[in-house]
Amino acid sequence: MVSETLCLSPRLTRTLSNVIYHKTKGNQLFVSRLLRALNKEGLLRPSLSRRRWEWNMKKIKSRGLPDDVAIFLTDSLRELPDKVQSALFVLSCFGASSESAFVESQGLDRNILENLEIAVAEGLVDKIDDQYRFAHDRIQEAAYNTTPAQKRSVVHFKYGLELSSLLLGDEDTSASASVLFTA
Repeated sequence: MVSETLCLSPRLTRTLSNVIYHKTKGNQLFVSRLLRALNKEGLLRPSLSRRRWEWNMKKIKSRGLPDDVAIFLTDSLRELPDKVQSALFVLSCFGASSESAFVESQGLDRNILENLEIAVAEGLVDKIDDQYRFAHDRIQEAAYNTTPAQKRSVVHFKYGLELSSLLLGDEDTSASASVLFTA
């Protein structure tokens, strides 16, 4: 996976691949997020003069990582701006995916879609047509768990009230129900 991602032969990436495999235990989500993190930290970078990727093996080997991908994802999410974390939490409250108009109507932040676009650029969320979808269920879980359980309960209650008012306030309840209860 590392050689394919870096577009280099496996012979050139063998030592890097072994270190990454050892750190991630081969979990593909963990590997892809770690490669992104290493790039962001400058430990894995493109070299224009050599026209290929370069890495600092010594620093990569010494870089500490949690054993669990969920902890790694949660830590990664905490590095994002607060508004992006909030937008991801809102999206996570409604499952693995949701229509952008629906998310925007439920968000407390007026710029929620702009913040979700930042999450798309980070590779955490995919935007397909007019729908935002978490790139992986573990990312959704991590986004959801960034908010304390007591606050999550209050937020779910608030969203439940808003959704019920949408359903009760609409004369065509079958149309509303199809929007609310789509799997």
